[in-house]
Amino acid sequence: MATETDLPLPNLQEQDVTFAGLREAAISPKTAADLEQVFDVPVTVTAVLGNTVMPVGDLLAIKPGSLLELDRKVGEAIDILVSNRLVARGEVVLVEDRLGVTMTEIIKSDH
Repeated sequence: MATETDLPLPNLQEQDVTFAGLREAAISPKTAADLEQVFDVPVTVTAVLGNTVMPVGDLLAIKPGSLLELDRKVGEAIDILVSNRLVARGEVVLVEDRLGVTMTEIIKSDH
């Protein structure tokens, strides 16, 4: 419903509109330098190999070389959490003489 203060809209053509750099920003590739302000933000990364439940007495008896039975099988994906939020699944890998984790699946969040 039009009022007497409404002005008619002009019939604009594409060449009449200036996007003030928006087109250039949309096509410019992003680099690691664009994230520089978040490089120093501390986060906790956790790789969950599995879980187990045991009495406190058994927990206190654990020594180097003790075996713990976990609820996952060998080769099953592990959970990768960042600041206690599941972000990926992956697998344990051996790189030279060190253990590492490689991400095989990114988990999309609803947030």
